[in-house]
Amino acid sequence: MLDKQWKKLQNGSDVRGVALEGIEGQPVNLTNDIASQIAKAFVCWLSDKLSKLPESIKIAVGCDSRISSKPLLDAVADAITSSGADVIDCGMASTPAMYMTLVTDGYCYDGSIMITASHLPFNRNGLKFFIKSGGLEHEDITEILQIAQDGNFPIFNKIGARTPLDFISVYAKGLCDKIIKATGEQKPLSGLKIIVDAGNGAGGFFASKVLEPLGADTTGSQFLNPDGNFPNHIPNPEDPDAMDSIRDAVLNSKADLGLIFDTDVDRVGAVDNMGREINRNRLIALISAIAIEEHPGTCIVTDSVTSSGLKIFIESLGGIHYRYRRGYKNVINKGIELNNSGTDCQVAIETSGHAALKENYFLDDGAYLAVKLIIKMAQLVKEGKQLSSIIESLQEPKEAGEFRLTINTEDFKPYGQKLIDELEQYAKSQQGWTIADDNREGIRVSFDKDGGDGWFLLRLSLHDPVIPINIESNIEGGLKTIANKLYDFVKQYDKLNLSALEKAI
Repeated sequence: MLDKQWKKLQNGSDVRGVALEGIEGQPVNLTNDIASQIAKAFVCWLSDKLSKLPESIKIAVGCDSRISSKPLLDAVADAITSSGADVIDCGMASTPAMYMTLVTDGYCYDGSIMITASHLPFNRNGLKFFIKSGGLEHEDITEILQIAQDGNFPIFNKIGARTPLDFISVYAKGLCDKIIKATGEQKPLSGLKIIVDAGNGAGGFFASKVLEPLGADTTGSQFLNPDGNFPNHIPNPEDPDAMDSIRDAVLNSKADLGLIFDTDVDRVGAVDNMGREINRNRLIALISAIAIEEHPGTCIVTDSVTSSGLKIFIESLGGIHYRYRRGYKNVINKGIELNNSGTDCQVAIETSGHAALKENYFLDDGAYLAVKLIIKMAQLVKEGKQLSSIIESLQEPKEAGEFRLTINTEDFKPYGQKLIDELEQYAKSQQGWTIADDNREGIRVSFDKDGGDGWFLLRLSLHDPVIPINIESNIEGGLKTIANKLYDFVKQYDKLNLSALEKAI
């Protein structure tokens, strides 16, 4: 059984913690020593999983631009070599590239570790683990942390080797080759201006190693240099300030497309030549349209908060929309499960931008998704069209909001589930309330034009004592109408903090 201090380090299928001082009330709990213990535990776990002696195991290790990442990488590498296994030190890398070290011809290592905490603040860091079948699952991380906590590691006489490798260049060449093959040209991006905002994370390579070699003008790109203080904005395509920054850069430089990556490049957002965001529902619609054109009738798996307009858009193209639970691993695993059961699913994508494609190992890879957009863009330019033209018919809400209600009780899961069950019964008795029959998380209810012309989704957070509520409406004032209907029900629950919802009404 995990002690509290070790349990706090588990964040779903990742390890995450506080690696630096600097924020009050957030003491450091991911030290170099702790990371060493976890790395040794991974060697033991991998040795058992693969039925291989540690001395014959090779593990690739990389990191993002965080201040704490290089010291953690060194600690992890030393721990692995002291366990007898070899380390391939990839230095600055992206999370998807670290998976690709396991499946790229000529490399194909046994496991990999990425030191990153994605878009979280500068003081945070973490470890992501991969084997050839993909990222580890929640139960795998629990097992590794248990081994680390117990600390019963065998003593090895052999010290493994540590070999440097510029794998990000290998990975980038693979992306270039894909664009060249799809377009049939060596310089398919000549005449196009595509700029990158890396947010001082690990994504700056995309401008110099992918776009420029293919002929693109990247003048106007910004924040490409790694800087773990993140001095300009949070490297997060969901952050409004970050999206405003790339939008301004696109308009000021008159670019054809702007791309913005999160810290470790497993997510991407975009801005078209008119300064319009290609994010959330618009990003899902765009990759869905591309996938359905290439694979007619395919299924697109998304999380539960996608808009009603997106479902209509996907189905209008002949695709199938499968709404699933939030959490990018949940969405990806559902896509894999559907394929294994005989339903073709080419895309599994969460609204946050984690997008995994069947053709790319169901790996959530922001750079690969950007490549798919760029290929389509290069094809459309020859027809005198812009990338956004293929999602012109997407119906988007006039109003949208998310409201997070804190549950003020330690026993929050049963309390939240009771509320959802009772709301479902209540909704069945209300005129004009239509419960979605394809919802797989919480309860989703839609309303006609007289009732707000939209929908709400009320669910229980995966890990926190919070009930998130998403509301969308197609008319002005509709969000408030729907929020009032929901408030009339939830106001009876005295353990809920309703202040967020009250602001909407």
